[in-house]
This record gives sequence, C-alpha cells and structure tokens, in this order.
Amino acid sequence: MSQGATVRSGTVAGRTGGAGALSGVPFVTGGNGFAGRHLVEVLRADGHEPAAPSSAELDLLDRPAVERALQAAAPAAVFHLAAFSSPLHSWEQPRRALLTNLEMTLNVLESARAAAPGASVVIVASGQVYGEPESMPVTEDARLEPGNPYAVSKAACDMLGQQYARAHGMHVVRLRPFNHAGPGQPDEYVVSTLARQVAEAELGGRTAVLHTGDVRVKRDFTDVRDVVRAYLLAASLEPGAYNVCSGRCTAIAELIDVLGEEARVEVRQEDDPARMRPHEPPALRGSHDRLTAACGWRPEIPLAQTVRDTLDWWRARLPRLG
Repeated sequence: MSQGATVRSGTVAGRTGGAGALSGVPFVTGGNGFAGRHLVEVLRADGHEPAAPSSAELDLLDRPAVERALQAAAPAAVFHLAAFSSPLHSWEQPRRALLTNLEMTLNVLESARAAAPGASVVIVASGQVYGEPESMPVTEDARLEPGNPYAVSKAACDMLGQQYARAHGMHVVRLRPFNHAGPGQPDEYVVSTLARQVAEAELGGRTAVLHTGDVRVKRDFTDVRDVVRAYLLAASLEPGAYNVCSGRCTAIAELIDVLGEEARVEVRQEDDPARMRPHEPPALRGSHDRLTAACGWRPEIPLAQTVRDTLDWWRARLPRLG
C-alpha cells in the first residue's frame, strides 16, 4: 500500500491544516491522558461528541469488551492513544510496558476488524522507535532501532498495525510523534518538570534551582495542540507511517533559557544524576515532509509559547494542589 501522499475519500474527508471532517463518531482510547484530553477537546470544538471511555469504563486488555464498545459506537475513526507511556518507567517495568501496549493494540485492531471494518484506525506509536539515527532529519524510511522497552513496545505496535493493513485490508494509519509538550503534561517529562520547578519556586518566593539530566541533549519538540491536529487529519490519509514532529532540534539548555526569561524569580540549573537517562541518543530530529505532503499539516505553535503555556498551567494548578 502507498505510504501516503493523498487524502483518503469516503468516511473521513480531510481539511488542509484543520481538524479533519468526520462524518461519523470518533472513538478515542486514552482520552483521559495528556494528548487524549487535547484530542477530545478539539473533536468537541469541531462539533463531534467522541466515544472516549475511561480505563475504568473499558479495559482495553479485555478483547470482548473492546469489541462490544466499538460495535455500540459504530465509529468512523478509531484513535488509539492509550498506552504505558513512560520510557523512564519502562526500564523498571519492561514486561508491563511490552505486553500491555502490544495486547491493547492487538485488541483494538481485532475488535475494529470485527465490529467496525470500515473505520480508519489511527495508531499512535512514537518517534523513539528510531533510536539513535544514522542521519537526521529522520524520515519514515529509517530503520527501527528502539533503545528502551517502551520504544520496543511502540515499534511492535507500529509493525502490528502495518501487518493488519496488509493482511486484512484495514485502513490503518501509523503515527510516530516525537517529543510533544504543553499544558496538562505529567511532570516526568522534561518541559513539564522544568516548568513545575519554576512555578514551585515562584510560589515559595525563592530561586528556582532546576534539577536536570544532561542539558546538552537535543530533542524535537512539538506542541501537543499541533500534535492532535495531526492525529485528526491522519484518519483521512492513505495507510502508512507518518512522523509528527517540528523538524527542529532544541537542547534542554535552550528550554531553561526560555524559562529563565519567563520566570518571576531567578533561575539556575544543577545536574541531577537521578535524571540522567541511559541509552539516550544525544540528538533526535525528525522530518514531517511526508505528513505535510499528504495533508498540509505543519506545526504552528512556537516552542516558546508551549513553554509559557505549560508554566502558566502549573502556576494555576499548584495552589489548588495545596
């Protein structure tokens, strides 16, 4: 099948640069997660009421339950975001990361094949499937060389989606988002943890001492609100793999500089050995050319705004946490 340079016609119609027009119900797994909440919000703003059961309402490890849920929703598109999503914790819980992510994805694909055969299935993998690339920017044709258990699980889910598209003729789109950030992100991720540390220092009226891993590490950051726009558009694309990224490489030290400009207190940085991550490539930058050619998507929100909005989110949240 084509890796995708056209917008698919039929149940889902694309809208260049926008959210995509669905003619039926969208079904979202992981709708209570970081990106999932933003996706649900955009779907509602676009006039849809998605079926987005919480993990308490639907156990994705229960295949019959997933099939019943899809049969009841009769979705036009299934957005599979639910996952064990922590690369750091996957080192501590490799079995859980691998088996949970793969089994949930298998259940979604099998259930969609049985109960919603006409639906587009958007599987969210990860830019981490590439590991330490031989060259940059990384395109979708690069070898998959995952460097941690989480990335291995995402590579397996990606390949499973490809196999279901080829073997069963399903409309499966596989997305490989690189680092994304924004308001509402858990604080184990770099932009959010730095923003939280600044907000805590502001609340206490003290210098913000940012405890970090290696600040020379460079990553490709995209605002989560741009990322979920890509997710919506993806449902209308030809089956295949697509990177979701900014195409820019930003060092952690540069994020600290932005926070220093935005902070209401003095900011300084200290290395924290506990935050050093093993087996991490020194730099990672992707190419979104395939996705842009297919539907016109481009990142629109500057990284400085992402950092500011994340900081403001923590400023508003911390007083409520007590």
